[in-house]
Amino acid sequence: MQSVIGLMSGTSLDGVDAAWIETDGERIGWQGPSLTLPYSPELRKRLRALLDRAPTLFASDPDLLDAVQALTLRHAEAVQALREKVEVVRPESRLDIIGFHGQTILHDPTHGRTWQIGDAALLAEKTETPVVYDFRSADVAAGGQGAPLVPVYHVALAADVARPVALLNLGGVGNVTFIGASGSILACDTGPGNALIDDWVLRHTGIPCDIDGQLAKAGVIDVPVLNGLLDDPFFTQAAPKSLDRQHFHAALDALAGLSVEDGAATLTAFTAASVASLSLPEKPGRWIVCGGGRHNPVLMRVLAERLNAPVESAERHGWDGDAMEAQCFGFLAIRSVKGLPLSFPGTTGVPYPVSGGITIQPVRRT
Repeated sequence: MQSVIGLMSGTSLDGVDAAWIETDGERIGWQGPSLTLPYSPELRKRLRALLDRAPTLFASDPDLLDAVQALTLRHAEAVQALREKVEVVRPESRLDIIGFHGQTILHDPTHGRTWQIGDAALLAEKTETPVVYDFRSADVAAGGQGAPLVPVYHVALAADVARPVALLNLGGVGNVTFIGASGSILACDTGPGNALIDDWVLRHTGIPCDIDGQLAKAGVIDVPVLNGLLDDPFFTQAAPKSLDRQHFHAALDALAGLSVEDGAATLTAFTAASVASLSLPEKPGRWIVCGGGRHNPVLMRVLAERLNAPVESAERHGWDGDAMEAQCFGFLAIRSVKGLPLSFPGTTGVPYPVSGGITIQPVRRT
């Protein structure tokens, strides 16, 4: 098995998640420490601005280049901090490779586009370690959705969990991996995760999220508005399917006139109803939730009500729900180097299993 650091910067734009695992790309060995380095408010603001400009943005744009450098250097800091953390608990460990997802600023597979920013060459230079990056492009080029990519890791992680089971990640966008009783796999994005709630709360309070769901708890769901949001054609599409973070951004305008509390309650219900709208081959015996959304007790309660099934946090199974996506991209980095598939017809809609990722070696300076 090889030692790898996986790096993930999700659509919530809150910071860099870094996780150390040992894996051969098929089995998971030691799950080492993890950490999160938050972005500064200034960098988060710059990244958020790029999302709105991404469809017409040129790769040479000075604002983009500055943001890419700042983003990459923050990732290098995360790698160094995690190396130091591992050195304390397992000093004999030596890092073999880094899986670098980068920051998605545009995801439009219908038009053959997915764009994750980050300078892999700079990261390799700063960390003096080979870096695997660009995990999604090969899938999109082959006709897939390019997302979600986490299912192959979910299946390895949940090898001993009773089936059928659904693993739900609630980051900025929600995505699910369904594992059937026979081992069949179906995956897709579910709809908004935390992104709309975060954007609504930030717009009205200056706070980046609804802490502990307090605003939603104090609010009342506007049912007509909620039903209007659920009329989006995305919810009638069959899985596999995927979303750009900005797909539902206009939903915030539909909430105009609502109090901040009622808006938070309605958007929380929207996230839960999006998940419940899925048509799965079998009813999962349980839903295991990772990502930032599991920290919101109101969202977890509404999910359980809508799904009419047990909803558990990843920690109930001994997993780190904050580190799973970062761990995944470490796992995928090893699969990439070995030429193993990252995506499958049932996970991204690609016509055949597809590998992906590009490996870049550090420049050895004399």
